[in-house]
Amino acid sequence: MDVNTNLTVKRPKRVRETNDYAAFVRRTIRAYSRRVAQGDVDALPEMLAIMAEFDQAIRESVKALHDGKETKPYSWAEIGQRVGLTRQACQQRWGR
Repeated sequence: MDVNTNLTVKRPKRVRETNDYAAFVRRTIRAYSRRVAQGDVDALPEMLAIMAEFDQAIRESVKALHDGKETKPYSWAEIGQRVGLTRQACQQRWGR
C-alpha cells in the first residue's frame, strides 16, 4: 500500500536544546552540593557515584561522536578542539 503524502502528517524536526539542558544540570549539581555541604556527610559516597556515572556518560558520548552512530563521525582533532585537548590526548583518554 502506498502512502498518500498529501495526507501524511509532517512532523516538525525535533529541536535539541542542549545548552539549556546543560545549564539545568549544572544548577542541579550545585544545589545538590549545597545540600551536602550543609552537613550531610553520608551523601558523599553518592556524590562520588554520580561523578563516576557522569564520567561513563562522557566516555559513551565521545565514543558515539567519534564512531558516528547518530551523526557524521567526528575526528579526534574535532573533538579535541571543542574540549581544549590535543587529538592525541583525546584518543588516549577516550579511545580505548
